[in-house]
Amino acid sequence: MGCWVTRLVGVPRSSAGSASTGKDGKLAQTYRRFAEVDAAKISPLYEHIALALSESDEALSAIEAVPARKRSPALVLAALHHLALTGQAPTLATAYEAVSASPAPTDPDATANVDLATDAAIQTLVEMTEAVIALVAHRKVRTNPAGNHAVLYPAIAEVARRIGAGTVGLIDVGCSAGFNLNVDRAAINYGNEQTLGDPSSPVQVSASVMGDRAIPVHAIPEVVARIGIDLEPIDTRDADEARWLRACVPPDQPERIARLEGELELAESVPPFLMQGDKVDLLPDALARVPADALPVVTTTWALSDLPLESRLRFLQRLDAAATNRPVAWVSVEGVGVAPAIPTFGDRPASGHSIIGLAVFDHSTLYAEAAGRCWLRGQMLAWLADS
Repeated sequence: MGCWVTRLVGVPRSSAGSASTGKDGKLAQTYRRFAEVDAAKISPLYEHIALALSESDEALSAIEAVPARKRSPALVLAALHHLALTGQAPTLATAYEAVSASPAPTDPDATANVDLATDAAIQTLVEMTEAVIALVAHRKVRTNPAGNHAVLYPAIAEVARRIGAGTVGLIDVGCSAGFNLNVDRAAINYGNEQTLGDPSSPVQVSASVMGDRAIPVHAIPEVVARIGIDLEPIDTRDADEARWLRACVPPDQPERIARLEGELELAESVPPFLMQGDKVDLLPDALARVPADALPVVTTTWALSDLPLESRLRFLQRLDAAATNRPVAWVSVEGVGVAPAIPTFGDRPASGHSIIGLAVFDHSTLYAEAAGRCWLRGQMLAWLADS
């Protein structure tokens, strides 16, 4: 969608600005680029606000007071949303609520609400700069907090079927808030009359299937363990942590907000066991927590790309070492060539899609297969494996 460009009223602007904060400075360019490139894809509201921030000397001066590594537009906007959600910025909260309840963006009322929200965002930033600084100091943006259920569900079910597992223990590496660990409890609609999971779930997921091959319809066996590993896991039972996840979703995205609320509801009803530390080092302890009569299924969704090859190979070795007395399965959704031992269909790295991998470690044997491709963080997938 295009951005709405209107003159802001009620927010004073100075004519002066430093080289870094002025309207032609690097900071202004950063916010303008965010508006035109990043926000334009996800949030008309943030597109409008970010552009207005780039044109306000007062706002840019306030942002420059934030530590340099914490000035990213997404983080500052999340901090403002957090202030609204916590009641510290009631005017902004009211404006955001009006936007979220607005009709189509082309409606005059919607445009007026966006203008008011933009004014309120700038005013809040200028008047509550210290509060913004305090928030961003120990926070980072959670850009995609929802689970990757549409791509994980059929892969987990398929690998469990092949082994004949009656129960499974899920271990999500790079788990963030652990939402992937409730994959069996989500409702998934693939748009081709295929559905998986629990239709009554508070988490309703839609995805598109590419190609002629259908998604396998097998169900995930009973899940007897839900374990997450992350350097900075998010315990959503902590109200402030849950609120920050909400703050990272733009207020004009009702579908994403509803999805997050559903994920939080599932996580609250069956909290995962979260382990904080190195992804590779903690893997043996996590595998040991899965009951002996259950199949451990380790999942990685775009969790290995930040590791050097040596660490990824060590990850593979840890899985192999754990498969001495029972099979261990690994479901990977990673960029082309990122997951070691997983075939790539001959695709080139950085091809714009990811490979869905299935691997089974059993004593000294490794079976690895590329089961399909996916795009847009699993919103589109092509299943290519025999089932």
